[in-house]
Amino acid sequence: MTDVVEHDLVQVQQEDFSLAEHYARLEQLAGNTGAVVFFIGKVRAESEVDPVQALELEHYPAMTEKSLSRLVAEARERWSLDAITIVHRVGKLAVGAQIVLVAVSSRHRDEAFLAARFLMDNLKTRAPFWKKEHRASGARWVAAREQDDVAAAQWFSQ
Repeated sequence: MTDVVEHDLVQVQQEDFSLAEHYARLEQLAGNTGAVVFFIGKVRAESEVDPVQALELEHYPAMTEKSLSRLVAEARERWSLDAITIVHRVGKLAVGAQIVLVAVSSRHRDEAFLAARFLMDNLKTRAPFWKKEHRASGARWVAAREQDDVAAAQWFSQ
């Protein structure tokens, strides 16, 4: 398996992240980049009856970073990529807060889009994060959704 390369960045943190800073970093590494794809996931209220007030994410640091690095390496095996950035937040986050950033740069847009989608689909199902929704009715742990499992599985059935 390909290792995470020097240009790749994997971070798990409580602090918010800056899209502008991460874009500037990728621009600095640009080389022969023709495409940069960003995805930012945010906390959403999601329910019309008992809306989410906050989302709490927990993890085991060494396990999580190893898992994210493995996903980066898998993306590198599938596509020719210049740089990959994954920043995932943990802790208690308010509705509207940024949770995750996936950024991929490549010579060609198709590779960048596919790699970003692959990373997000697999982050949702294979990265060891535990999510708890806080609602007016109380807190509850969130189970993986079937549609997330289906999205991730399609990458391995091709």
